[in-house]
Amino acid sequence: MDKQVKGLMTEGPIWKTILLFALPLLLGNLFQQLYNAVDSIVVGNYIGSNALAAVGSSAPLINLLVGFFSGLATGAGVVISRCFGARDQNGVSHAVHTSMALAFVCGILLSIVGVALSPWILELMGTPDEVMSNAVLYLRIYFMGLLAVLIYNMGSGILRAIGDSKTPLYFLIVSSVLNIILDVLFVTQFHMGIAGVGWATLIAQAVSAVLTLLWLMAAKGDHRVYLRRIRIHKDVLEQVVKIGLPGGMQNAVISFSNLIMQSSINSFGAVAMAGCSSYTKIDGFAILPLMSFSMSLTTFTGQNIGAGRIDRVRRAAKTGTALTLTSTFCVSVFLLLFAEPVISIFNSEPEVVHYGVSMMQVLVPGYFFLSITHTLTGIVRGAGATTVPMIIMIFCWCFLRMAWVLGSLSVAHIIQFVFLGYTLTWGISSILMFLYFKKGDWLRRYL
Repeated sequence: MDKQVKGLMTEGPIWKTILLFALPLLLGNLFQQLYNAVDSIVVGNYIGSNALAAVGSSAPLINLLVGFFSGLATGAGVVISRCFGARDQNGVSHAVHTSMALAFVCGILLSIVGVALSPWILELMGTPDEVMSNAVLYLRIYFMGLLAVLIYNMGSGILRAIGDSKTPLYFLIVSSVLNIILDVLFVTQFHMGIAGVGWATLIAQAVSAVLTLLWLMAAKGDHRVYLRRIRIHKDVLEQVVKIGLPGGMQNAVISFSNLIMQSSINSFGAVAMAGCSSYTKIDGFAILPLMSFSMSLTTFTGQNIGAGRIDRVRRAAKTGTALTLTSTFCVSVFLLLFAEPVISIFNSEPEVVHYGVSMMQVLVPGYFFLSITHTLTGIVRGAGATTVPMIIMIFCWCFLRMAWVLGSLSVAHIIQFVFLGYTLTWGISSILMFLYFKKGDWLRRYL
């Protein structure tokens, strides 16, 4: 356990521990976002706005399936971090191998389902005819590489659970640079169109998955992966499902509501789709700090609960909130000051920029509420309390959001009403999460 102890987050200054763990996560998430962002930049500038709309229309569906698995991966990470904090060597090993088995099974099944049902689901989303063929092509290629996405995400989750947030970053840097090179090569030199962008992403994701798996197979600690030991341990799976399934269901349902939101945006035409797609990529970058701190707090909470350090969990709430809000404020100010130049990176057509800027101006003020929601959710998830956050998120980000959009658009067909649905529901969820954090029993069971 000597090498593993280096990853413990149960000692030292809380702010420093959270920040140093979150910084590699931030950079890693940054490079993760580069996958789709570079795809959109290349597509928007070298192929056209219809192709950009096709890439954008695929995002909600991808997020739905990947989001469900990410919830399960979070559950696996909580189980591993608890065992690690408690110095339970067998527990760490069993949880790691069960997690990898889950990644392989889900990756194969989701790839098959995604490739088969892509056209049907895109039709349900109301994807315009002029972008349908490109959207189906891009989405099917992406799903072919979904196994690699899940292996990398689970592998990096294992490393984060034992306190290593740097190694996944290195692998992402390699794959992201490769993705950029292949994007430009396949589109500008080989003239492969949107298929070239899809294959570039698939190859880059496969590289990150292989590097992560090889690293885990060569690891020296209890988190080492042995291929012959990859199997489902029933007791571990029960814990992972109990903790992770609510988060997975939450992500899937919210992503489904985003499909409805995307359908609403689609009703405004291909130019609106392209503009909103551009800002969606920027949004992915903008929320990286708050997502990184939330992930850091989940691992921090899991390890400290495993070690019985409840006092550090309480103090981490204030520290984490301060760090998240400060970083979010800086990002928000930058985006509002440089809205048009940032949107123009993806496509410089005036109408496309107009829609992207309009979406930015409505969503950015809501990041304050989103920061509070994710910070508190990260802490209570680390304690294994995932059901109430799931209920809050589904109620606010799914039912309330869809009710708002469908109701408001029936009164007036104005795209700003769609955008406002995000900000309003983020605000309500932050209030409900704060009340649960202060009054709920998420920590009392461990006292």
